[in-house]
Amino acid sequence: MRVIFIGDVVGSAGREALAAVLPSIRRDYNVDLAIVNGENSADGNGIDARSAQAIYDAGADVITTGNHSFRKNSISEEYERRDTLLRPANFGDYVPGKGLCELDFGSYSAAVVNLIGTAYMQPVDNPFKCAEEILKKITSNIVIVDFHAEATSEKRAMGFFLAGRVSAVFGTHTHVQTADEEIIDGSGYITDVGMTGAHNSVLGVEKNVIIEKFLTYYPKKHVNASGECDICGVFAELENKSGKCVKLERFCRKYNGC
Repeated sequence: MRVIFIGDVVGSAGREALAAVLPSIRRDYNVDLAIVNGENSADGNGIDARSAQAIYDAGADVITTGNHSFRKNSISEEYERRDTLLRPANFGDYVPGKGLCELDFGSYSAAVVNLIGTAYMQPVDNPFKCAEEILKKITSNIVIVDFHAEATSEKRAMGFFLAGRVSAVFGTHTHVQTADEEIIDGSGYITDVGMTGAHNSVLGVEKNVIIEKFLTYYPKKHVNASGECDICGVFAELENKSGKCVKLERFCRKYNGC
């Protein structure tokens, strides 16, 4: 199985870049499954029905999210309606949606799991214990985990914790692609796959807004940046029967149309 995972789509610029570039990435890697983190894809912040549809229209099969999953109130209905739109599983059972989906590819199946970290983040259920419980439910040999977390130590720990038990652990949330991709005991791992958004920005936000915020400590409304965009992600080749990762490659494409 050939999988691509693309990092946090930021605003309209990220959506436009994804729509322009994802089809060619799918062709280049002959992709069976495309997973995209879309938690920042709505204008302003969060994800809504419009931005989710744009990501699907661009060619995504599964959308994962993170700490901004419910920033837009209207998204709750979409989580209930779509099996392939995920929010972190360790948000618990009292919020709409789910953190796991399994997809049937005929001779094999694949599971996608969405988890969120606890270090420097909002209080949620323990992601490590949640991962243990989810693994008991999954019937697929191929298991891909989006671990949306702030601390590199927590992401790294999750990578080792799930090594040999899942096909891949891909970190999201910090928007900066890391250069530590590796295969650990048959599991693909990278601390952060990066973002899909304006390059000349601070994590997809207008740089001057963030600079002023650091200079003055005054609250500032975030404005998504535009211009040349990065489309960052990873490609993984997985064995259908064992679920093991046999190849892992990060990529970062450029798009000048935003």
